[in-house]
Amino acid sequence: MNATSPRLTTLTLFGIRSGHIRWGLAQMGTSGPKLQQVPGLKFFKLLGSGHGKGFSIKPNFRRYGLLCTWESEAAADAFLQDSGLMGEYKNHTDEVWTVKLLPFQSHGRWDGVEPFAPALAEKYESGPIVVLTRASINWRALPNFWRFVPQASMALDAADGLLCSIGLGELPLVRQATFSVWESGEAMMAYAYKNPLHQEVMRRTRSENWYSEELFARFKLISSQGTWNGEDPLEHVLAKAQL
Repeated sequence: MNATSPRLTTLTLFGIRSGHIRWGLAQMGTSGPKLQQVPGLKFFKLLGSGHGKGFSIKPNFRRYGLLCTWESEAAADAFLQDSGLMGEYKNHTDEVWTVKLLPFQSHGRWDGVEPFAPALAEKYESGPIVVLTRASINWRALPNFWRFVPQASMALDAADGLLCSIGLGELPLVRQATFSVWESGEAMMAYAYKNPLHQEVMRRTRSENWYSEELFARFKLISSQGTWNGEDPLEHVLAKAQL
């Protein structure tokens, strides 16, 4: 990849084995220095998860995420397939799932940077689309945020066209993200702009200044490997797209 190539992004979800929960929780504090030494790794975030498909106040100590952006696919593959840190994770997990993504577009910042730039020159036309939303919540807005947002997140359970989704976070309660994959941009937009609960959250986000920093990104799905809750949730989607 050169300086203008779209930024390859990977998200890996780890299912921590029973009896290894303390180890999994400790990685949120201990894996960072190791990741800082990984060749070709441009940006990373270690993420906990919540129960359900979106923002959740209840943590899930059996599921963790690692979001990375890379200077090349070769660097990503070297880490994911051969690194000592990934080997450690695999020794403490009963499943690992990784998606590779390329950004269609991204708005906003994450810790003051734009991690998913540059984006693809091509625009989304059809097929599955991946969405990542992330926010740092203002302390004063926390009561209203957690009053309204879980209701909108639960609406994901019945959203048409949602292939998979998970709520992730860097810090409990205040630094939250949602990763979701939709069968089409139309399905994603129908949820975002027609669901009344989601509409109310969007209105309050602006009128009550909920976020001190936020980011919204859409991605092209490149590959899916491994299992999440016992299966690869995107295997059939990718197989259909290749026909």
